[in-house]
Amino acid sequence: MKKIYLLLLLLVSIHLSAQLKAVAYNDGDQKLNGFSIVPTKLGKETKGILILPAWKGIDEHAKESAKKLAELGYYAFIADIYGEGNYPKDAAEAGKQAGFYKQNFKSYQKRISLALEQLIKSGADANKIVVIGYCFGGTGALEAARSGMPVKGIVSFHGGLKKDTARTNEPISTKVLVLHGADDPNVPPAEVAAFQQEMNESKADWQMVYYANAVHAFTDPYAGNDNSKGAAYNEKADKRSWEHMLTFLKEVLK
Repeated sequence: MKKIYLLLLLLVSIHLSAQLKAVAYNDGDQKLNGFSIVPTKLGKETKGILILPAWKGIDEHAKESAKKLAELGYYAFIADIYGEGNYPKDAAEAGKQAGFYKQNFKSYQKRISLALEQLIKSGADANKIVVIGYCFGGTGALEAARSGMPVKGIVSFHGGLKKDTARTNEPISTKVLVLHGADDPNVPPAEVAAFQQEMNESKADWQMVYYANAVHAFTDPYAGNDNSKGAAYNEKADKRSWEHMLTFLKEVLK
């Protein structure tokens, strides 16, 4: 009898758990393949989180984040930046693809905007949305702020902060949270300083949190644990940054 009861509990848990749904959409002739997820428990509020994945495209880390957010009551959508037929097979291809969108930032901004539309179509309130991103996606989140997308907040997890110096610093109205590994070799001090100057000149409401002994990709459990490689998981920084994001979400989406 006890075994039957436990089995029923397991089945109920599986049924109630948030499920990712593949969503096909387009940028002109380019097919994009994102993922949507709705809250485990539907309520009156329909707050949404747009997730921008790291440089290799949609990965397990992004999917796990989406599921966790859905369990907390958020609609979430994982953006496909590269599009079908362009997914990187290795780090070299990922670097090339990510580099293209960093240089062609308007194309990056467009792909983010298209994903934002999909998040709203899934049921999220257009007036209660935050964009979060990991690594390359963190750079994208900042591009969402720079382009003036109508979102309440931006969260960059170990993202690149650099912007072409030829670009002017335009006003930024959305709130910005940057969660940064103190030992990240991919973001030199000069880049950090330039970013902070940009935020100040843009009159942004911004904050930046540093995590000790953390390098690039510190939230990604699949990144290994060798800091000497420049990218590694840091459990403490991962948990702290997640809590910092949740506090930020409560503030900007109230």
